[in-house]
Amino acid sequence: MLTGILLLNFGEPEVPTMEAVVPFLERIFATNMSLEGKVPPEVAAARARQLAEERAPGLITEYEEIGGSPLNQQARAQAEALAEELARRGHAVRTYVAYQFADPLIAEGVRQARQDGVDRLIGLPVYPLCGPSTTQAALADLRRAVEEAGWEVPLGEVGGWHDHPLFAAAWADQIRQTVREAGVDLADPRVALVFSVHGTPMKYIEAGSRYMEYAEEACAAVAAAVGADRYRIGYQNHTNRPIAWTQPDIERVIEEIDADHVVVVPIAFIHEQSETLAELDHELREEAEARGLRFHRVPVPHDDARIAVLLADLCEPLIRGGRTAGVGIEVAA
Repeated sequence: MLTGILLLNFGEPEVPTMEAVVPFLERIFATNMSLEGKVPPEVAAARARQLAEERAPGLITEYEEIGGSPLNQQARAQAEALAEELARRGHAVRTYVAYQFADPLIAEGVRQARQDGVDRLIGLPVYPLCGPSTTQAALADLRRAVEEAGWEVPLGEVGGWHDHPLFAAAWADQIRQTVREAGVDLADPRVALVFSVHGTPMKYIEAGSRYMEYAEEACAAVAAAVGADRYRIGYQNHTNRPIAWTQPDIERVIEEIDADHVVVVPIAFIHEQSETLAELDHELREEAEARGLRFHRVPVPHDDARIAVLLADLCEPLIRGGRTAGVGIEVAA
């Protein structure tokens, strides 16, 4: 029996051109238009296109400054590593990368898996923290794509996986290496450890999402793994809409820190992308250094061999017809 595993993610354009960036942004704005209330479909579509065209030049410049987004390349490498790990365990699998907002879209991943003769499908959102606009939305898109394709295939779903011990272990080693190379000690009261988490609208939290709890659990586990009893959590919020977001903003955390060094851990990410390479390495670094702080950003452990083992651990129960260990959603085999 051949199992197809779709590694689902937000996605980013592989090339920084208007032709690639505008549709990417248009999909994001169209999907999130409901955050501002009920809007007629034709108005929402026109507004999404307008916002995308206005935002695209700035985002293209951002991509050019970081040398293009490495997300797709890193995602493909993770998919290949996962396939190798599961093959080593004796499973017949094919892995696919598919995105919510960039090419290849989730529907294309479904089409390719069906064409390849897959007998069972697994949706694996590559988001450590389960959230409504990430894990849950990606899996909803996958269900919709399978249904619209008229494909009657067994579909398994993986939830969030921040509680897997290898996740904390991989991040802990990255932190140790970063502070060692920087010549700083997390036990020093003049060194601040800060976790940066992708923000989400508070309407999701108020509706029952445990996203902030998952973030707190993940940060506590990683801090414990490196022996740090002092740390702060901040959120990378996208406040281009008049709605409330998770607090505190990462910028406010940096403004309030009384230290000489700040070590920033992008705990919610498993690939390097514009939100790490631009928002943190450029924008947040400038704010920190303007305050006289020495800024040290911990790299995302995207190529740590333990990540493939972790992802395989999540998929293997589903391949065997059982349930996965992922958290945050109801998981069906």
